[in-house]
Amino acid sequence: MPGAFNKAHLGYHTHYVVDGGKARIILGVLVTPSSVMENQPMLDLLWRARFRWQLRPRQVTGDTTYGTIENIVPIEDAGIRAYVPLADFSNRTPFYGKDRFHYDAEQDIYWCPQNHALRRHTWHKTERAFIYRAEAAICNACPVKEACTTGQQGRTLRRSIFTDYLERVQGYHATAAYEKAINKRKVWVEPLFGEAKQWHGMRRFRLRRLEKVNIEALMIAAGQNVKRLVAGRRPWPAPATENRMRAIPTRN
Repeated sequence: MPGAFNKAHLGYHTHYVVDGGKARIILGVLVTPSSVMENQPMLDLLWRARFRWQLRPRQVTGDTTYGTIENIVPIEDAGIRAYVPLADFSNRTPFYGKDRFHYDAEQDIYWCPQNHALRRHTWHKTERAFIYRAEAAICNACPVKEACTTGQQGRTLRRSIFTDYLERVQGYHATAAYEKAINKRKVWVEPLFGEAKQWHGMRRFRLRRLEKVNIEALMIAAGQNVKRLVAGRRPWPAPATENRMRAIPTRN
């Protein structure tokens, strides 16, 4: 059947670490196969940039892709603020999202919109989260059950053991510093990729194999840095007219 199978697509992901200054200097470059999730190299790139350039960043900014627990926890533990948007899963389901439930830290209970309790039920080892569940009889008799769940065992919620980190990052979102960092990334960092693709051949690498592609990406980024270095310097003084005339070859 036409369209029953998706065609395989070979490609790469290019990652830049960019300084937050006006010069927008590229501090690190890495090309990975497209099968590698974009958020996975973030910590390696950050730690290498810190070590290589002896930097002590106060914050790191990325898009929603990088806003994972695996990235946020080590960054915050290093004393760096993780200015990253968090994925909002509440809008990805027709049912009540987690934001409709109130967590009571003293009793370790979630309260649903109908003021019924969801108590800690079990531990999910893989997700490193506690599972909270409401009583099945109460959920099945609830007048708004269709808007909350279709299950017969009671509504459940997951609470990660790293929720405190996520709430801390969520708190950054209301600050002016966070808004400034996100806006700066849109106009200072994203155009660097467009520049590399449009003017420097990154849209389609000429070399083959991952090692050589990384070399090509490093050369492209180095060229972008040199352009900014030259643009920041004062232009060289033009030579005198007499000297220019002497440089022109003549025939007898």
